[in-house]
Amino acid sequence: MDLFVEVLFTVHVHIEFCWRCRGKILEVLKNWPERSIQVIVVTDGERILGLGDLGCQGMGIPVGKLSLYTALGGVRPSACLPITLDVGTNNEELLNDEFYIGLRQRRVTGQEYADFLHEFMAAVKQNYGEKVLIQFEDFANHNAFDLLARYGTTHLVFNDDIQGTASVVLAGLVAALKLVGGTLAEHTYLFLGAGEAGTGIAELIALEMSRQTKTPIDECRKKIWLVDSKGLIVSTRKESLQHFKKPWAHEHEHVGNLLDAVNAIKPTVLIGTSGKGQTFTQEVVEAISSFNEMPIILALSNPTSQAECTAEQAYTWSKGRAVFATGSPFDPVEYNGKTHVPGQANNAYIFPGFGLGVVMSGAIRVHDDMLLAASEALAQQVTQENFDKGLIYPPFSNIRKISAHIAANVAARAYELGLASRRPRPKDLVKYAESCMYSPIYRNYR
Repeated sequence: MDLFVEVLFTVHVHIEFCWRCRGKILEVLKNWPERSIQVIVVTDGERILGLGDLGCQGMGIPVGKLSLYTALGGVRPSACLPITLDVGTNNEELLNDEFYIGLRQRRVTGQEYADFLHEFMAAVKQNYGEKVLIQFEDFANHNAFDLLARYGTTHLVFNDDIQGTASVVLAGLVAALKLVGGTLAEHTYLFLGAGEAGTGIAELIALEMSRQTKTPIDECRKKIWLVDSKGLIVSTRKESLQHFKKPWAHEHEHVGNLLDAVNAIKPTVLIGTSGKGQTFTQEVVEAISSFNEMPIILALSNPTSQAECTAEQAYTWSKGRAVFATGSPFDPVEYNGKTHVPGQANNAYIFPGFGLGVVMSGAIRVHDDMLLAASEALAQQVTQENFDKGLIYPPFSNIRKISAHIAANVAARAYELGLASRRPRPKDLVKYAESCMYSPIYRNYR
């Protein structure tokens, strides 16, 4: 408990850059008392969890994420900097709230928004150097993908909603294959939801599939199908799709809903990132179970009320055959005399260890192979005892050990890719990761 209390008090203070600060961001950054910053988590508050646009009231997200960086990944609290960019809000309730403390105007967009973000990114790099990890958190889809593409080659950047979610889900799938058999390429994937999480997960699965089979990634994408609010994403819709959905527009007739898509595609893996509860209906679960002995069903939307189905529904409707995990915690379910324990595909498995690996190796860029390395390390932590309970993720009680192994694997990949700047490379990266992890040690004055 002492660790969590210390973490929360240490990173509770944060910086908020108001739109009116433009032209002075570097000056404000220089007022922060800590000079050695290793990880920054930044949000503009436009897409907070399932709550939507909270404006400056999204500030709890960077604080909370960095608390986990320290508690779970061992990054020093003093090396963490939470930042909120207040560029206004489109939330009418907040705009009309006399007690709202943020900028009382509609969101800045277009070139003005891009210039403001560019000033921020340039100031961070100038003040803290190449090796500070900047994690984008809870930006809206249209900005999240653009920021990652724009700064991925010039800064050390990471988007947990896109890349962290993808990495933890891929780890669960790799582990699940030990239960259901086959390789990634031998399975067919159907997503409900085609936003940051859905397309990010799909792309990382395709990358790993491509790496394993030596097949072009375009071919691997054809094993992965996405359903959005207008139905199955197919080639006839390509002109009207957002750019991040276009790689998933395959040749197929129009299909208007999830149940019809399941029956048409016959997936072995069903993944929910829709943000809408109870969309994996009994008919959907029974359909995928009818042509799979052990269907893999991942209901990933948060919070619990927005999960595509509950653990009890998944196990009951699949007659206890589903390999099931969620984004929210669910209690174990007893079905036909057997207790099934649902796993939780929580990003907290990945991003703290990933951040530690980046920091301890002195990496200057994030490469997709480093995300794959994090997935591999997490999947390797699942034991036979876990599998016997139906789990595809290890117990969270071992998170510090898990984070050390993830950090070591990420750092190893950074060295292999020539992206690590800390020399010489430690001989035992797991032990080195553990030695780098912050733990509070209090003097005994009695």
